[in-house]
Amino acid sequence: MDERYMEKAIELAKLGKGKTYTNPLVGAVIVKEDSLLATGYHPKYGDRHAEKMAIEKCETPEDIFDATLYVTLEPCNHTGKQPPCTEIIVNSGISKVVIAQLDPNPVVAGKGKAYLESQGIQVESGILQEKAEALNEHYNYFHSRQQPYIVLKQAISLDGKLSANPCQRTYLTGEETYKKVHEERQYYQAILIGSGTVLADNPTLLPETVTDFPPVRIILDRSGQTLDFGKYHIFGEGAPVWVFTKTDSIANIPPHVRLISNQDWTIPKVVDYLRKEGIQSVYVEGGSKMHDAFLAENMFEEVITYIAPKLIGSNGVPAFASNRDVSATTPLVFQRVEAVGEDVRMVSRREEEACLQDSFKK
Repeated sequence: MDERYMEKAIELAKLGKGKTYTNPLVGAVIVKEDSLLATGYHPKYGDRHAEKMAIEKCETPEDIFDATLYVTLEPCNHTGKQPPCTEIIVNSGISKVVIAQLDPNPVVAGKGKAYLESQGIQVESGILQEKAEALNEHYNYFHSRQQPYIVLKQAISLDGKLSANPCQRTYLTGEETYKKVHEERQYYQAILIGSGTVLADNPTLLPETVTDFPPVRIILDRSGQTLDFGKYHIFGEGAPVWVFTKTDSIANIPPHVRLISNQDWTIPKVVDYLRKEGIQSVYVEGGSKMHDAFLAENMFEEVITYIAPKLIGSNGVPAFASNRDVSATTPLVFQRVEAVGEDVRMVSRREEEACLQDSFKK
């Protein structure tokens, strides 16, 4: 019975996908005597939380007395953009709360459950926990590990090349992959590239869907080669742009552009800066040297590879390329392989992360 109602709450949570920004996806269901009274979910960042929506949607509030609330994530016990959900639950007369996952965010982290129990409410947790955790993979990782969830995305030929020429873009993948990548972008809080990608591709790096909180577009450009704000599409308005560079002074910086200066930027320093800024997830789009820099530091969790049925050969630009010496491989585990139009999409995860997930399942 509990699982059936929690399944409903999980499906409701998905209605907020792509709209909750740094907040998690959450769904809630209120049940009494095996009758569904009301449902709720967190629709977008700054809006009502799932528990509050469900309680407010109940047509006859007195019916909630002694009811059971099913919620995918531990109710908050602090005041943010919304009041504490725990107080709303207590004041509603609900007598039992079933939680799928406890919240790893230190601001919550067991405090919601403890407060509800202190007020005489029966609390159970762990119902469909694994499914609930899958709703908020980046959020959970960020608050558990205190660092962003980093994905390396590449589009390559069958012979593992990114392009035919390092100074010019080579169109490899088809229209369906183009749409898929633009959809994918909206589920990350930052999209990162190196200066070489700006110079060769002149991208905008925006997702297809316009949202209130588009991903921050990040350029790693130590020498300041890209800082011609009128020349490159990425500096167009529509989303913030952060440039990590050695350049410490430049005139006429647009208001949506942040110049972050340091004489010795490294990948760990950049990632730490993003962590401090609360960036929970990063989609690294390239190019080959940039991907290899993240690989060298072991600072990634997934690799998303789109493979086009094309060959480049000769001295085309290889994926994950640099001049560093390598003495060992980095094991990955395939998570998903699927056709996207004429291309193939493969999602791989670092072996240690896959093993860690398997240990949780056991």
